[in-house]
Amino acid sequence: MENSISEFSWIGSQASFVDKININNINHISIGRFGGNSVAGQYKNEDGCLVWTDEEENWEFVVILDAHNSAESAELVIEQFSKVKIEIQNLLSLSFEQTLKRLEGTILNLFQEEKFISDCRKVKGETACLIVLRKDKYVWWFSIGDCLSYLFHSELAKLGQYQINQRQFYEWVGQVNTFEKVVPCYSSGIRELRKGINRIFLTTDGLVECPNEPFSNSKDIYKVMKNNQINDGILALLNTIKENSVRDSTTIICWDVNITGEVTKPSDE
Repeated sequence: MENSISEFSWIGSQASFVDKININNINHISIGRFGGNSVAGQYKNEDGCLVWTDEEENWEFVVILDAHNSAESAELVIEQFSKVKIEIQNLLSLSFEQTLKRLEGTILNLFQEEKFISDCRKVKGETACLIVLRKDKYVWWFSIGDCLSYLFHSELAKLGQYQINQRQFYEWVGQVNTFEKVVPCYSSGIRELRKGINRIFLTTDGLVECPNEPFSNSKDIYKVMKNNQINDGILALLNTIKENSVRDSTTIICWDVNITGEVTKPSDE
C-alpha cells in the first residue's frame, strides 16, 4: 500500500522563504509558500505542512500549521503524525464510512497522548492546526485555531458559499495547549463535494490578514483561483500580498477533485 502514497512535509525553520515565493507540486497538489517581507520586519517562518496523497486509493490527507513564538510546536505536531503514519494511512485505505467512524478518535488520541502533552509543555510557542481529508466525494476536516479552508465550486459560489471551516481564536497545540484541558476545544465536520470540478484550498492567515486586506473576503480569493490554473492562482495571490508589504508568512495548499457521480440536490430540481 505504502508504495502508492506520495508524502511531503516541511517546517518554516528548515527553509523560511522570507522575501521569496516558492510553489511546489506533490502529484496533483500544489503547495505555495511565502515567508513574508523582511522590509516589514519578518525574519523567520513558523508555518508548516504535511501532505499525504494516494492516487490509486483516491484520497488526500493534508495538515497545515501556523505557529507563533517559534516553529517548535509545528515541528512537534508533524513528528507526532509521523509516529502514527502507518495507522492513519491504513485507516485511509478503508471505505469512507469506515474511515470516518475511526479517524476523529484517532486524531483526538494523537493530540491527547500523555507523552505528546508532556512534550508540548517543553516547546516554545504554540500552533494552530488544520487537518483535511478528501476521500471519494467527501471532505472531512478537523480544525484547532485559525487556519482556513475553502471549497470553490461554481454552484456554491452562486450562493455565496466559499469557506469550509470557521476560524477560531484562542485554540492551540503546544506550550499553550487546549488539548491539555479537561475538555479539548476544536471543530470538525464533513462536506459533500459538488458534481464537476471542486477546488479545495487551505491557507494560513497571512493571506487574509495582509495590509490593505486584498483577500479578507473569501470571494476575492475565489475570483483569483477561478480565473487561473492552480499554480498561477497561488502565484497571483502570493504576489499580491508580497506587494502589499505583508509581514506574516503564508502557506497555501490547493488541489482539484473532479466528481462524476451523483450528488445531493433539492427535491424540486
